[in-house]
Parts: sequence; C-alpha cells; structure tokens
Amino acid sequence: MRTNFTPAQLENPDLAAAEKQLRACVHCGICTATCPTYVLLGDELDGPRGRIQLIQQMLETDAAPSAKVTQHIDRCLSCLACVSACPSGVDYPRLIDAARAHIETKGARPTAQRLLRQALGTILTRRWLLRPMLQLARLGAVVSPLLPPALREPIAVAAKLPQAPHARSVSRTYAAETKATKRVALHQGCVQEVIAPRITAAAIRVLTRHGFEVTIVQGSGCCGALNHHLGQTVAAERRATALIDEVSALEKENAFDAIVTTTSGCGAVMRDYGFQLHAKRAGAENFGTRVRDIAQLLRDVPLRTTQAHKKTRVAYHTACSLNHGMKQAAAAPQILRALGFDLVEPRETLCCGSAGVYNVLQPEIAADLQTRKAATLMQTSPQVIASGNIGCLTQIAAAVPVPVVHTIELIDWATGGPSPF
Repeated sequence: MRTNFTPAQLENPDLAAAEKQLRACVHCGICTATCPTYVLLGDELDGPRGRIQLIQQMLETDAAPSAKVTQHIDRCLSCLACVSACPSGVDYPRLIDAARAHIETKGARPTAQRLLRQALGTILTRRWLLRPMLQLARLGAVVSPLLPPALREPIAVAAKLPQAPHARSVSRTYAAETKATKRVALHQGCVQEVIAPRITAAAIRVLTRHGFEVTIVQGSGCCGALNHHLGQTVAAERRATALIDEVSALEKENAFDAIVTTTSGCGAVMRDYGFQLHAKRAGAENFGTRVRDIAQLLRDVPLRTTQAHKKTRVAYHTACSLNHGMKQAAAAPQILRALGFDLVEPRETLCCGSAGVYNVLQPEIAADLQTRKAATLMQTSPQVIASGNIGCLTQIAAAVPVPVVHTIELIDWATGGPSPF
C-alpha cells in the first residue's frame, strides 16, 4: 500500500519500521479470519486490516487519536495470529507497538482508564508491591459493589488469581546434578514468581537433573513486556536494559548457552529487544537471538522418564506468544508425547483472552474468549490442561473444573519430580 510519510518523519527509526510494514500490506484480508476480535465482533476495524488503516492515518498525520481509534487499537490482543497468516510477511507488531506508543504520548484517555493503566504498569512489574496488592484485592472483592466501577474489574480478576504464597529465597546459581554440559540463564520474572513460584522451581529441578547449570537472572524484576504492551516505552526500555546488563555482567568470563524463559509472553518480547532498543543498548540483538522457551531448550535433551504419569490425558493449549511470537510451538507437544502423556491438541486455536492485562482492560471480550477456549479444551475430556504461559494458565484455570499447570511441571513430574496436581 502507498504511504505519505515525510522525509523528516522517516528519520524516526520507529516510524521508518512502521512505514516499511505498511507498504508490505496488500489488504488481502486473509488475516481477518485468524483475528479473535474480528471473529467475535465482525467489525472490519477490529481486525488487522482495519487497524492497519487506522494506524497509517494516525501515524502519517501525527495526530492525537480519537476515542474511536483508541478503542479499536486497544481491542487488539497482540496474539499475532495475523502475522502467521499473512502471505506478505507483514510484521504487525511493528505497527501495533508504534500505535500504542503514539496513543500513550498523544492520546487523551478518561482519567480512570489512564490511572488504571499506570497502576498496572507499576504494580504488576514489582513483586514486592504486587504481593500485598493481591491481598488487598481479595479483601476488596468482598465489598466490590460499593467500589467505583473502574476498580471492580481489576479487583475481580486479581481475586481469581491463585493465593500468593510467602516470598521465598532463591539462590543465584544451581549446580547440575550430573556433570554440567551447558550453562543457562533462567529469567525469574515478576507476576509468575508471585502467584506460581512452583513453575520456576520445577524448571530448576528439570534443568539441573539433566546436566544444566542454572543461573537466576531478573534484571529489575519484569522484562518490560507488560510496560511494552501498555505503550509505556520508557519503562519498557529501562527494564529491558536492566536485564541485558545483568546477563552481560554475568557473562564476562563464561557465556551462557541460552537465556531461558518459562513465560512465553515474556520470551516473545525479550526476543525482540534488538529492535526495541535499536542503538540504545549494545548487545540487545545478540541477547534476543539467544532467548529460548524452556520446552524448546529441552526438545533435544534425552529426558529420564518414570512411570507414574503415563497415559495421563493432557489437553495442551498453545499460548499465542509461543506460537506466533516466539515461533517455538512444536517443542512442548513433542516432549509431552515422547514422555508418555496422552496428549490432545484442540483444533480451535483462538487466543484465550488473557493477553497480558487484556482481561483487565477489555473484560467483556476477554470473557467471551475465555468461555470459548474453556469449552474447546473441555471437549477433549482432559484430566489436566497444560500451557507454557502464566497468563494463559490463570485465564483458563478460572473457567475449567480440572487442574491447569505449566508444561514444565508435567515434564518435571515425568522425570522424577512431584505431581503438580
């Protein structure tokens, strides 16, 4: 498609990247059938093709977005199913990320919405703050009808999250149980470590059991993904830089073989640090290329299996961030089948509606997607549901009657660890 950016505008590397993707789009519409919001709402402006037109107009004119434009951009889940479907190879994240950053700096949101977004970007990224706030949310849920409307939905979502266990002490380094063959950095993260620290614990057990020396890294806690998707560019870049700096400092004498994540929503953003930071941080691109989902790391490792788990029926939900973002979807199902689980994968692959903080900011759409996903998974008659992203786990768990666990917890169980349910 044709664009009308000025030469001065294209000196901005973010706008130049967006312009390149706008030119690549041929408006064929193949992406619309894969877009969850278009499938649910049937509105052209709630599909990738329509959003791209809105983004082009907004960026070219450098105008403050209208409430309508902001609404349609906000409704995007960033599931990136459109990226996998696009025959022209349009890198849609370059567009939606630029749009969100533009809205954040030039848009005029209602006060309650603006404060909520700021609170999410502040609280969720700090474990020391998130833990007490979740406790307050549980108390707030009791009197929810008396609270202002803007607080009811975030409190309702928070109250459904698992009870946060007490903060635990985590060592910096864990030695391999056998002769170490590889050295990896395991990102600890923010929200997951508060509500489900068992996932990191399972990852450490599996890795050390199979010859990996594990070093825990966290930067400033959050990798920046939450801020990034909220359009909070400065905070996102600060957190990304802190994580890169920490890994770089630990690698001065001995480089890591991989940087591992157990949260694919984080991994998809971490892999894109090279673009996000541009020339602002040397080594960002090299960092991103070494990020691996833990299942991808383990795919070619000979895993020692036991018998207790055999034939357990598992419905596997592929997180959008793992499938369309990290492009590492195949590893987890391969491993679980090889270990002897009775694995089923539903044909329905639409997003579950979690999408970071989407279920707080767009609760009605998120609830529709949640109900649809839960029904699809339960049709397979599973004993347990597994996925590789904490957002998906909590979103699905709130809507199904069977346990929902992380893939690495099943791998841990199958190789000598405790049962996760």
